Amino acid sequence: MPVDSHCHLNYPGLVEDQAGIIARARAAGVSAMLAISTRSSEWDDVIRIAEGTSDIWASVGVHPHEADSEDIEETRLVAATRHPRVVGIGETGLDYYYDKSDRERQRASFRRHIAAARETGLPVIVHTRDAEGDTLEIMGDELGKGTYGAVIHCFTASADFGRKMLDLGFYISLSGIVTFRNATDLADFAREVPDDRLLVETDAPFLAPVPKRGKTCEPAFVTHTAAFIAEKRGVSYEDLDRTTSANFYRLFSKAAA
Repeated sequence: MPVDSHCHLNYPGLVEDQAGIIARARAAGVSAMLAISTRSSEWDDVIRIAEGTSDIWASVGVHPHEADSEDIEETRLVAATRHPRVVGIGETGLDYYYDKSDRERQRASFRRHIAAARETGLPVIVHTRDAEGDTLEIMGDELGKGTYGAVIHCFTASADFGRKMLDLGFYISLSGIVTFRNATDLADFAREVPDDRLLVETDAPFLAPVPKRGKTCEPAFVTHTAAFIAEKRGVSYEDLDRTTSANFYRLFSKAAA
């Protein structure tokens, strides 16, 4: 039973039928979902979705797109993680493709999220686009200040960058992009991620996998991504699900507890 390690249940496209979306995910065999926030105004929303459930968790963080408008403090992030349903910090990171926020502000925000992850023991959920060099530099530098867990979510970077992240001890999460016809390099890299470092996600409502491409993505669709990756890796769907689910609970250990 796969875990959708990254979805936005409060976003337009899902929030209008939130109960139905969650019910369909459960019916498809999705065993857990991590509801991700991208700005502080969403924190209460994702926590509310997770409250009263045993299979939905929440994260608190500020996306790099919001770094100009939200100068989030480490102390505020740490305080928000005290809620029992909050199991991760993010998403955060660097986005030099859209450059919606000043790059220095993005870098400073990213470091504060990592500091909060180090203090709390919760993993940081990393978005990186067209920023491999700075992402690697910051994550490596911050690791020198003390250990922390991390996952590169919706991985689409180069295989070389992925290997360096793995060398640092971090996790790789693959979304429906891996199923796209033009994503052959990513599919090749999916074969080499170690068994104990692989996660799957939807990033719903975005990036619906084949055969659902073009539709609004929802957590139930993670089963298609998992099946594709299992085939590429030459393992059964059930084995891939067991592996990625165990990895989720190892990284997001608060959820396991």
